[in-house]
Amino acid sequence: MQKLLVKTFIKDHENVKDPQVREKYGSLTGIVGICSNAVLCVMKILIGIITGSISILADGLNNLADGASSIITLVGFKLAARPADEDHPYGHARIEYITGLIISFLIIFLGIELLTSSIEKIRFPEPPEFSWLAVIILLIAIAIKVWQAFFNRSMGKAINSAAIMATAADSRNDVISTIVVLAGLLISFFTNVQLDGILGACVAAFIIYSGIMLIKETSAPLLGQTPEHELVQSIHDRVMDMEGVLGVHDLMVHDYGTGRIYASIHVEVDARGDLLKSHDMVDLVEKILSKELNIHLTCHMDPVDTQDPLLGEMTVKLKGILSDIPGVIGFHDLRTVPGYSHQNFIFDVVVQPDISIGESDLKKQIQEKVADIDPQYCTVITIENAYIKMNTQED
Repeated sequence: MQKLLVKTFIKDHENVKDPQVREKYGSLTGIVGICSNAVLCVMKILIGIITGSISILADGLNNLADGASSIITLVGFKLAARPADEDHPYGHARIEYITGLIISFLIIFLGIELLTSSIEKIRFPEPPEFSWLAVIILLIAIAIKVWQAFFNRSMGKAINSAAIMATAADSRNDVISTIVVLAGLLISFFTNVQLDGILGACVAAFIIYSGIMLIKETSAPLLGQTPEHELVQSIHDRVMDMEGVLGVHDLMVHDYGTGRIYASIHVEVDARGDLLKSHDMVDLVEKILSKELNIHLTCHMDPVDTQDPLLGEMTVKLKGILSDIPGVIGFHDLRTVPGYSHQNFIFDVVVQPDISIGESDLKKQIQEKVADIDPQYCTVITIENAYIKMNTQED
């Protein structure tokens, strides 16, 4: 069913990295959610009023909120697809993350409302009026919500959308809550044990917990989370495969929403080679990777003197020194400045964010080991935190 809807309403549906295609995925998801939740809301509220069941009525109101969240999704994708403008040079794609965050808060609000109503029902229990029609409608609602959860999850995975994945989680919660409501109705009928309020409270607690977890997931891209390892590794490996590249460092990735990823990297080239040729190579790297990975890549060219015997010797020795220090990934930009009484070696050391040793202690430890090579050797070190560990150690 999901594939049929996608093929019918989304042209070029396989090109999921295209912002316009993503908008159509989001719009289709929102429209399907609005229609299905409207039907469920009307059915459940009517049955809730007829039977006097607080849990069924609350479940219906939950579907009403789901319809509202589908409208938010629809509007969010429309806004996220807007092009860059003077005030927003990186586009509006992050609105999609904000949409997911709004849905998460809405889920928590509904959970609190349901919990309040359930506590009131526990304090003043009233047996709901049993109806087989209510059972049938709840079974139909469960079937629709199961399909809706799979549909939203499939759509969210297809375009890697945090907002749609949040909606999928909400649909899954609805399945659980409706099953619990149905179980309570049947238990009440066959055993005369009133569980309406208790089961409603359990469902509410689950919904609130789910909303909190969704806030954590949807807010991470807005706060600036670590980029995907696969993307970082792909950039690193593809640049290193280019002829004339001696090394890379200072790779930074900034996520402004799907299709709006900006990256920068320093590319090391031979300082004694043809700089015009190296510059052309760097330009080529930018064009190829930007197209292949659907990102905006900027490369900075760093010339490296590969024929200085002293730098070559120190490169080997520094690799040995730093490999023995836990939490140190590597170093780069090694250069030397000679003096009358000492020799300065200037370089950047890349460390894991959770390294146990302090910055000043790390610099002191490296300086002591370098001085063991020659007392006249001094170090000028800049410490950099890496947000992801590469498979290789750069120099």
